[in-house]
Amino acid sequence: MTPTAAKPVNTALVIDDEPQIRRLLRVTLEANGYTVFDAVNGNDGIVQAAQCRPDIILLDLGLPDLDGVEVLKRIREWSRVPVIVLSVRDREDDKIAALDAGADDFVTKPFSSGELLARLRTTLRRSQPQSAEAIFRSGNFEVDLAARIVRKNGVEVKLTPTEYSLLRLLVVHAGKVITHRQLLTEVWGPNAIGQTHYLRVHIAHLREKLEDDAAQPRFIITEPAVGYRAIEQE
Repeated sequence: MTPTAAKPVNTALVIDDEPQIRRLLRVTLEANGYTVFDAVNGNDGIVQAAQCRPDIILLDLGLPDLDGVEVLKRIREWSRVPVIVLSVRDREDDKIAALDAGADDFVTKPFSSGELLARLRTTLRRSQPQSAEAIFRSGNFEVDLAARIVRKNGVEVKLTPTEYSLLRLLVVHAGKVITHRQLLTEVWGPNAIGQTHYLRVHIAHLREKLEDDAAQPRFIITEPAVGYRAIEQE
């Protein structure tokens, strides 16, 4: 009888100085099939990130030696490993700084185990190699990135070049918060930073064309004062 190949085990690195949080995360993650490493400060976290090569990192911002954003920036100098920031900080500036520094997601403490595990699954799924078809599907619409065609219920949806550029960025980074600054820079250029009314107008148009109910969007989700997130639906 041919042996069945073992399912790959995801490894997670927890960088947090609170023993209770490290213990909670270890129990939760190991119960769901992860191998867990942990670090109690930023410098140790950077070293372990290089040595252990984890599949994902859970990073606290309030570390005793280095600010979490600085740790993230240093890791991003050589690695694209997915990073989810876990923090009691919930100010707009903190979220934007972490996301602009390269975080894949931002979860505010306290959080539920179910939400965290869902965020982990989504982030890890995004980090996998993309399909050669380059077709994104969510609910009743799809985006053919190669052909630059958008369809809803099988019917082509006409988008302006600006609307398509916005949609492409959201789709390529589905599940991840894209900040106002990132969207404005990518679509309109660096001189447009701060012109958030551009985004509001074009996001509203996209919702009218793609959502079943633009007033209660299920695909293009607003992250208040931070940016937008595209949600992949079955």
